[in-house]
Amino acid sequence: MTTYAIGDLHGCLTPLRRLLDKLNYDPANDRLWFVGDLINRGPESLETLRFVKDLGDNAVTVLGNHDLHLLAVMHGVRKPAGKDTLEGILNAPDRDELCHWLAARPLLHVDRELHHILVHAGIHPGWTLKRARKLSKELHRELTENLPEFLSRMYGNTPAGWSKDLSPDDRQRFAINAFTRMRYCHADGSLDFDYNGSPANAPAPLLPWHQLPTRKALDMTIIFGHWSSHPAICREGVIPTDRGCVWGGDLVAYAIETRRSHWVSGRV
Repeated sequence: MTTYAIGDLHGCLTPLRRLLDKLNYDPANDRLWFVGDLINRGPESLETLRFVKDLGDNAVTVLGNHDLHLLAVMHGVRKPAGKDTLEGILNAPDRDELCHWLAARPLLHVDRELHHILVHAGIHPGWTLKRARKLSKELHRELTENLPEFLSRMYGNTPAGWSKDLSPDDRQRFAINAFTRMRYCHADGSLDFDYNGSPANAPAPLLPWHQLPTRKALDMTIIFGHWSSHPAICREGVIPTDRGCVWGGDLVAYAIETRRSHWVSGRV
């Protein structure tokens, strides 16, 4: 049995099918982990969402910022952006079923047996694993029990800094930003959303969230996506998987048990 963690799909079902063929994926023996952003910007958002949903218990998916954007558009909280490719989902006869399934996905998946964590953007450097799991469960309850109201107060870049004393609304907004949007932090751990390029060109004193010297040790490997400009080779304990498939880059699958990466080109 092999567990494959697959990078951001963004509605690119055709490369995913090619990748699964290359892996000789066997649903009877293999499992798939998706880092979120299943949809949007690519040409097959509806087909991709249906495909992953139909994998059932054979797949684990965590929510990404584009997945949340779809839910916000569906509930009238946000307007579609010019580059969105969500029309097929929004007009589909099974739209409600698909979005209900999507909203029920977690923000964080922890597998203690495999010693790996799956998340879309990252885990804030000031959090212990216990704190991250507690926050992800809190957000999951909001998304499954109070979705429209939660979406209406989810957006915004503040607060930028973490504190256990934040109000419930601020705590949840900070947590959703960390799990689904975070790339860089300042030295004090506050989030920065102004720069999203490669770490090699990052202005001082910004650091990737996983490189803060004060980051709490989780003693597990974190698999994340969201960041197509991040280098493929990373420090021990973090595995980046987004290679910009939707922009003509590669779609990557990281085999957890063998620690090997496999990929196909996203180019048609």
